[in-house]
Amino acid sequence: MDARRLRTRRPAVVALALLFSLGLLGACSSCSSSSSTREEDATTQAAVPKAVRAVDDLQDGYLKVIKDVLPSVVQIQGKRDLGSGVVYDGDGHIVTNAHVVGDEKSFRVTTANSEKELTAQLVSSYPQQDLAVIKLDDPPDGLKGAKFGDSSKVQVGQIVLAMGSPLGLSSSVTQGIVSATGRTVTEGGEGGTGATIANMVQTSADINPGNSGGALVNLDSEVIGVPTLAAVDPDVGDSAAPGIGFAIPSSTVQKIADQIIEDGRVTDSGRAALGITGRTVVDDDYQAAGVAVVEVQDGSAADKAGLEPGDIITRLGDTEITTITSLSEALADDKPGDRTTVTYSRDGDDKKVDVTLGEQ
Repeated sequence: MDARRLRTRRPAVVALALLFSLGLLGACSSCSSSSSTREEDATTQAAVPKAVRAVDDLQDGYLKVIKDVLPSVVQIQGKRDLGSGVVYDGDGHIVTNAHVVGDEKSFRVTTANSEKELTAQLVSSYPQQDLAVIKLDDPPDGLKGAKFGDSSKVQVGQIVLAMGSPLGLSSSVTQGIVSATGRTVTEGGEGGTGATIANMVQTSADINPGNSGGALVNLDSEVIGVPTLAAVDPDVGDSAAPGIGFAIPSSTVQKIADQIIEDGRVTDSGRAALGITGRTVVDDDYQAAGVAVVEVQDGSAADKAGLEPGDIITRLGDTEITTITSLSEALADDKPGDRTTVTYSRDGDDKKVDVTLGEQ
């Protein structure tokens, strides 16, 4: 990889340049100056140290966050794929993405402050939420779990840092803001699990291959999300869309990780489900027109509501259903136990049925 060294300028110079560009500093146009001009100059001179202090404070804040959190962000290497992970506790549990671990059971792990490779084993993977937990075979002394924050308090505009191993460059840090919250995003099947994940945090911090499973961190040194995927632009050959990345919120990460560590698997997903296997169907114009029920699970919500193989689901509540993805996204906004209405067609007749949603 070709890298160029960038020269770092002193914060004072940056602050002065900013003040000049805003017209806050200026040269005297004549030998004489009025008292008001002298007062303005004095005010401007007082503003310069204040601006410099603000730059220094922000920089010191970044440095503190990196010092606090980066030692808890690791690089995970499988047989083929490489990704990132976050140390969850001092016992050596590491949370990451399910698509990082894939179908593998053993991994090599490198921490931020050591080049020594450690070995780890899969505890459990939960592809439906694209999360997994692995555990170090021999946790090193001083291993510290990252502090996880309350993702419900995340605000748009909040400054965040993304930490991980993009393109294999371990212990990399990028900076951005929270661009949006509450996003429901469906992963692509290639390179992802195909999961539909609700309440994701959207960020402008760069998310690149290898960042998956790392940490999205606020300026209080708290992990508020696990970077998982970047948006793609189909108009430019499915290339990554710059500045649009998504992270699984920390509340979801903790809920899933705690269950895996305690029970070895997810026992309470909190995800609503109909309990069917379905596929997208098209109309006479080859446009997606609904989800055909292929199989109904015994005892599921769909089974109790009387749905049968061959039925074509066209609406869930007030949401139009045209594809299996749109059905997954509609369910992502609901909770187990919620009641809704399924609109479907059977043998050409339109029908409706009330359904109490189950759990995935």
